[in-house]
Amino acid sequence: MLRSRIIPCLLVRNKGLVKTVQFKDSKYVGDPINAVKIFNEKEVDELMVLDIDATKENRKPDFKMIQNLANESRMPLCYGGGVKTVEDAKQIIHLGAEKVALSSSIINNPDLIADIAAAVGVQSVIAVLDVKKKGLFGKYQVYTHNGTKATGKDPKELAMKFEKLGVGEIVINSIDNDGMMKGYDHKLIDVVRSCINIPMTVLGGAGSLNHIREMIKKHKVIGVAAGSIFVFKGKYKAVLINYPNRKEIKELLN
Repeated sequence: MLRSRIIPCLLVRNKGLVKTVQFKDSKYVGDPINAVKIFNEKEVDELMVLDIDATKENRKPDFKMIQNLANESRMPLCYGGGVKTVEDAKQIIHLGAEKVALSSSIINNPDLIADIAAAVGVQSVIAVLDVKKKGLFGKYQVYTHNGTKATGKDPKELAMKFEKLGVGEIVINSIDNDGMMKGYDHKLIDVVRSCINIPMTVLGGAGSLNHIREMIKKHKVIGVAAGSIFVFKGKYKAVLINYPNRKEIKELLN
């Protein structure tokens, strides 16, 4: 089994780097290109960049920004936001990204998965499921459009469906835990992890390296992604791009 990747997730709004809390209250934290330069020096496993408003505002991907990010990045890059067509995905890969993250487009048109996989390769097709609890009994539901549109879809069922249709990886992002820095939603991850066999990355809630360690040990996921922990430092959340050093990573994985 491949070792777990530890992945900073950068959220982009109006070309700036932001961090949200439960997909709301975004705080500007800097320039994405500067963040990429710092992560290069820290030898990051992989970088995920999500344009959080592209789909909501019905915009195409910002190809110029993607090109700038890919040109600067010395690590594998996954980009998501506004990808609706095979041509969008092909252009993103052509610009230098290794993976394309898809959400609302494949929920609305699942056949798009096979078409994009045929064009760029299965390993480059990533399905992102933004999930939160709804209702008195806390039933999990997938949302799109930056957490504003309920799909009525169950994350477990969607993950299984997308695996059969040919996605290379599933990303489970907890809206409820986003930016809270109190830990991942282990129940949610356990439910989805138990029903799929393809690589899975988790996102939403990490507030310490211990949270990452717990996730790796308990669920054996391929990717552990986080935002706040890699852009903030200390209890007052001072902006500081950071990443565990090699010794810390070894401790996380052993």
